[in-house]
Amino acid sequence: MPFESLPPLLSEALAARGYAAPTPVQAAVLESEAVGRDLIVSAQTGSGKTVAFGLAMAAELIEGDTLPPPRAPLALVIAPTRELALQVSRELVWLYGKAHARIATCVGGMDASKERRALSHGAHIVVGTPGRLRDHLERGALDLSELRVAVLDEADEMLDMGFREDLEEILDATPAGRRTLLFSATMPKPIVALARRYQQDALRISTVGEDRGHGDIAYQAVTVSPSDIEHAVINLLRLHEAETAILFCATRDNVRHLHAGLVERGFAAVALSGEHSQNERNAALQALRDRRARVCVATDVAARGIDLPTLSLVIHVELPRDAETLQHRSGRTGRAGKKGTAVLIVPYPRRRRVEAMLKGARINAEWVDVPTPDDIRASDRERLLAALLAPVETDEEDRALAERLLAEKSAEDIAAALVRAHRAAMPQPEELIEATPEARRAAQQERHRPGFEDILWFRMDIGRRQNADPRWILPLLCRRGHITKNEIGAIRIGPNETAFQIPRAIAARFQAAVARTAEGEDDVRIEPSPGPIQDARPQRNGPNRPIPPRHKATPHRRGPRPR
Repeated sequence: MPFESLPPLLSEALAARGYAAPTPVQAAVLESEAVGRDLIVSAQTGSGKTVAFGLAMAAELIEGDTLPPPRAPLALVIAPTRELALQVSRELVWLYGKAHARIATCVGGMDASKERRALSHGAHIVVGTPGRLRDHLERGALDLSELRVAVLDEADEMLDMGFREDLEEILDATPAGRRTLLFSATMPKPIVALARRYQQDALRISTVGEDRGHGDIAYQAVTVSPSDIEHAVINLLRLHEAETAILFCATRDNVRHLHAGLVERGFAAVALSGEHSQNERNAALQALRDRRARVCVATDVAARGIDLPTLSLVIHVELPRDAETLQHRSGRTGRAGKKGTAVLIVPYPRRRRVEAMLKGARINAEWVDVPTPDDIRASDRERLLAALLAPVETDEEDRALAERLLAEKSAEDIAAALVRAHRAAMPQPEELIEATPEARRAAQQERHRPGFEDILWFRMDIGRRQNADPRWILPLLCRRGHITKNEIGAIRIGPNETAFQIPRAIAARFQAAVARTAEGEDDVRIEPSPGPIQDARPQRNGPNRPIPPRHKATPHRRGPRPR
C-alpha cells in the first residue's frame, strides 16, 4: 500500500527518506478501520512503529495542508527512557519538517528551565519521559487542555519501570475526547487494565508473528566456564569484527569493569549506564555513530530506544532476566531489513535455564563453541587478504613513497611488515578452558603451574564481603611481599578472607617482606595459613583472570557493599 492517502507534506518527507512503501505496522495504522480510533498496537522493535504513530496522528494535527499556529500541544508522545524519547523526537522532526511542526522534548537529565521556555512558546507535539512530563504538568508549564492524541510508546516497559502513577496523572489531565494510541510489545494484565481505563472501542493491531525472535537476527549461544566470561567476550568481538557491537551487562559496576578491560586491550569502546549523565550518553552514542568507537558496553538502559544503523552484533555478557528483555536487547540489531547476530554467553550451570527461556520465547538459537585463537587468526587472515587486495585510489605522494620502499626492501619484506603492523593493531585473542565435561571438572580442581609443586598457603583478612578482587590483590601482594605475580599461585576468595599460594622456596622471604611493609593496624593483615579456606571460590592468577564480582572492587573497604 503506497502513501497516497497521506497529506502531501508527509508523503514528500517519506519519499525524501527513501520510503517506497509502508512497513506492515505502518500500513495497519493507515487502514480505513483504524482512522480516528484508539489503537492498541503490538509490533516488534525495529518495525518502523515510530513513523507508524507519527502517520496515525497526522489527521488530528494537519488541517487542510498546514498545521495550526503552535499553542498548547495537540499531540503528546510518552516514552520510558531518555534515549527513546530523543530518538522519537528526531524521527518526528524529519517526518513533520515540511509541515513546519514545532516539537518540544522534555526528558530527565536535561535543562528543565529551557524545556519550560520551549513549552511557553507553543508546540504542536511534545515528546517526553513520564517523570519530567508530570513535573512540568504539576508546575503548570505543560497545558494538555487542547490535546487531540496521546501516544504511549513501549507502554509495557513504562509500567515495569514503575511509571503507572505518572502515566495516570498525565492521562487524567487530557481531554476525554482525545485519541489514545498504545504501543506495547507485550500485553500483560496491567496494560490491559490501562487500555480499559483510558481507551474507548480500541482496535487491536498486531504485526508480531509466531516466531517472536526477529527473522533478521541469528541467535547463538555459547557455554563457558564462569571465570571465562570476559575472555569469551574478547574472542567473540575479535571473530566478528562487527562495525558496531553492544555488550549487555546486568549492573553499572560490571559495565565499568568490562569497559575498562576492553579499552586496556585496545578496543575502541564506550560505556552507557544509569550512572552517566545525559551529555555523557549523547557523547557515547555519537562516538558510535561517527565510527570513533565500535563497541558499547551497556546496562538494560540501552535496550530500548537506541537506533544504530551499523549495529550488527549484540552480546549478552550477563544473561537477561526474562525472554522479553532478551528480545528487546537483541532487537537493537537486525533492524530495517539488515542482518544481525545476538550471542548469549551462558555459564555451564545456567544452560538449562537459558534453554527453557529460549523455548518459551520461541527463539531457535544455535549452540556453538566459543571462538578459539586459531579460529580468530584464520578469520583475520581472510579479512586482511580482502582488505589488502581491494582496489584503492593512490596519489603521486603515495606512489613516490611506495617506490622508495621498494628501493630499500623487497616486495616480500614490505608485505610482511604491512601484515605485522596490521596484526599488531588488533587486540590479541584469549585462551579459554576447553568446553568438554572433563575439562569442566578439571577447571573446578586445583591447577598447578611449574614451580608450584611445593607450596605454602597464606591468608588475608579480606574476602567477598569486602569486595576482594584479584585485580587489586595481586599488585598488593607484589608490593608488600616484594615478589612478582608469577610467584603467586592459586587464589581462593572466601566470604571474609582470602587464601593464596606461595612457593615454599620463597615463603620465608615473602613473609619477612610482608612484616617490614606493614602500614599500620588498618592495613590488610597477611599471615601463614594451614591450608585453603572453606567456602572459597577459586580465582586464577595470570592473564586469564576472571570477570570480577558485580560490585566495585576497592581495597581496604569495610562495611556493606556499595549499591
